[in-house]
Amino acid sequence: MAVRICSLIVDMPQLVPADGRYHVVRFPYGREESHDPDNMHPARQPDGYTVGKWRSDDRSGLIWPSVDGWGALTAMVQWEKGNYTELRDRFSRDPLGLSTGADSTATDHRAPSPGMQCFTKHHEIFVHPDVPLALMVAHDDRTARRLVFAEFKLAVHTTT
Repeated sequence: MAVRICSLIVDMPQLVPADGRYHVVRFPYGREESHDPDNMHPARQPDGYTVGKWRSDDRSGLIWPSVDGWGALTAMVQWEKGNYTELRDRFSRDPLGLSTGADSTATDHRAPSPGMQCFTKHHEIFVHPDVPLALMVAHDDRTARRLVFAEFKLAVHTTT
């Protein structure tokens, strides 16, 4: 059995609007990436689109699986202090409607913790090369808040 891995990390704060909607977490390219030997987080994406500025383009949050297989998704998110009553996160297949249409899974709505707002998640699904994946977040504070750190990882298990 082969395993293909993409591991993304961002430690530059991202402002998440106070609009109640989910937003794609964006990740940098190149040297700042943690690990992407199978090019599943390409700036030039499989449909021909090229991401210009990762900080402002939701496509920089997409992982495009390199093969069909059983995908193990993991994530970690850390929020700045705020007046939240709920913090939200989910994984989404095709969140931007580029292939099959948005289909979210592993949605969690969490009450804030007494200390830092640090959360992890794990979920497993079938993945396909033409269906990109994303980590999405939201909050219910009355003002925009920063996501200060995030990780998004995919391990695709295949029989070839």
